[in-house]
Amino acid sequence: MRKRKKKSGAASPHTASRCKAAKNVCIQQEVNTIVQLALGREARIITLGKLLFFSTETGDAWLLDPADGLSLCLVRDGEKQPVVITETPSSFGIEWNSGYRIKGNIFMVMEHSGQMHSIMGYPIREIETAILQITNGFSQAPEIAAHADNLIKN
Repeated sequence: MRKRKKKSGAASPHTASRCKAAKNVCIQQEVNTIVQLALGREARIITLGKLLFFSTETGDAWLLDPADGLSLCLVRDGEKQPVVITETPSSFGIEWNSGYRIKGNIFMVMEHSGQMHSIMGYPIREIETAILQITNGFSQAPEIAAHADNLIKN
């Protein structure tokens, strides 16, 4: 199991969130933003339509598709990872290289190669809140909405 060392304190007070509408989607712009945040070791969660981007204080960044359980590592331990994302004004394509799931406080990654990683120290509560926001919407989860309203900073 791969453990992540946190800076002082729990991750949640240090994780800011931002929600963007799917109109005028620019995946590459959000990838660049979350990569820069990861390189600066700043924890952040960004949702864009049905996609979730997050960076951590440990220098990691991920792109998730919660509906299909897909994940793409953008930065690992402060080092950019090779990714393939194609984008046109009307569509986009992401070459996903792994799946993910969350079990308790563990972020589990299943690479398409068959290799599996378990990572601790990610802001799991905030990630799960953002996933619920994406999949269920605020109207179906009012208690989650109240918590998310406290997290989201535009």
